[in-house]
Amino acid sequence: MKRLLISCKGITLIEILIALLVTGILSAAMFRIYVNQHKSWMIQDANIDMQQNARAAMDELTRQLRQTGYQLPNGLPALEAYDTNPDTIVIHYNSSDCQVPTEYDMSDKTSDLRCDGHDVSCFLTGQLAYIWDPATTLGEFFEISDVQTGTARILHTDWPLTRVYPEGSVILSLDRIKFYIDGSDTLHPNLMIQVGAYPPQIYAENVTDLEISYRMKNGAVLTSPPVAADVREIAITLTARTDRPEWKFGIDPYRFQTLSSNVYLRNLGS
Repeated sequence: MKRLLISCKGITLIEILIALLVTGILSAAMFRIYVNQHKSWMIQDANIDMQQNARAAMDELTRQLRQTGYQLPNGLPALEAYDTNPDTIVIHYNSSDCQVPTEYDMSDKTSDLRCDGHDVSCFLTGQLAYIWDPATTLGEFFEISDVQTGTARILHTDWPLTRVYPEGSVILSLDRIKFYIDGSDTLHPNLMIQVGAYPPQIYAENVTDLEISYRMKNGAVLTSPPVAADVREIAITLTARTDRPEWKFGIDPYRFQTLSSNVYLRNLGS
């Protein structure tokens, strides 16, 4: 009988090295593809966040600006414009029916505002309110230090008024809203909002610029209107950027999104 010879020859060291080399090349290629795909995903995600952030900020900003001048007393400017690059704007409007008349003359600039017989519970301690004299149309903002509902008195001990207001002056719970860019942190500039006398809050992150121009009733376009009541339309340009830099862009390693909108001020005449 013939013996069946079986070769038991193993894998050589060279074959193992070649296999490892091919495996390494394939792994490196796959890892590079993964890294590139991950970078592309992060860039796309950052762009989406930037665009959504810019649109949300613009939508909310235009919504607030449309309220400018709503139910304001005579003599109070509907807005304050500051051509500061980035620009700053302060708007005033009355979103509530919270208002009461005073029933006594003030004895001095720090005396309590007596509203005897009226409900003052809609006012809050720490709130920024407005007092004005209908006879002279003069008025001013002040911060309420205490509200005494039992005696119907409004105190302003930490915020003396600039004049003595007579009986019949009106105290209103007005909205005073300020928008500006805080660039103190150069890596994360923000669009800020300040409501009344309360501390400013971040309105939208990574907003680098806010440019505002004003179309007057005579058609002129100005960056700082001399008379707020003559403004008919506000043009806003808002620029946002991505949260993280992309160093391949060089000196300015960010992607930017710029949006523009025109807001007609329906409460300031036709």
